[in-house]
Amino acid sequence: MTAHPFTLAGAQLAALPSGALHWPDQNLLVVSDLHLGKSERQARLEGRTLPPYETYDTLTRLEADLKATQATSVICLGDSFDDSAAAGALGEDNTLWIKTLQAGRRWVWIEGNHDPGPLDLGGTHLAELPIPPLTFRHIARARASGEISGHYHPKATLRARGRSVTRPAFLIDSDRVILPAYGTYTGGLRATDTALQSLMRKEAIAVLTGRSARAIPMPR
Repeated sequence: MTAHPFTLAGAQLAALPSGALHWPDQNLLVVSDLHLGKSERQARLEGRTLPPYETYDTLTRLEADLKATQATSVICLGDSFDDSAAAGALGEDNTLWIKTLQAGRRWVWIEGNHDPGPLDLGGTHLAELPIPPLTFRHIARARASGEISGHYHPKATLRARGRSVTRPAFLIDSDRVILPAYGTYTGGLRATDTALQSLMRKEAIAVLTGRSARAIPMPR
């Protein structure tokens, strides 16, 4: 696993190829926008059928990241489920799986715009969480500093040797990090979108996920 190490507000962090953020000094793993149950929600509300494997795939990757980092704390940065009903439809096996991952760890669910957090699962439920010198919340705020957020599902395109590859990406500058969506069926917003351009400094980078974390200048 080739991560991209960087510093934010004096904190030594690492952007993992999976889309998770690791803070080794705090034994902390951060993931955003799991959107568990998206296939169930789309079938329920839109009549669209997707292969119902995204929860399994997302939790498999999360379990692997926890084993690799040995993190003792986890922050889920909001939109952990696609909606509150999707949380209720999680199923016994997946509920037990999450509780097994939580065992022996501090686990914080940050409130998102899709759901308030899975209230029937263990862990702590917060609107945001300060761990100086950083603050963790779902949606970035203008003029914030030392901020870790998600929500936008950023993605970026790398062009090389006549090919273009688009992947979920971290956006990083001296004020903030916006995490990519960790969930399997989440889609994304291009880094060139006005909403992201207005939040990030000109010197911002994008770190593409994949087999290794690949840093490039944030596309403009």
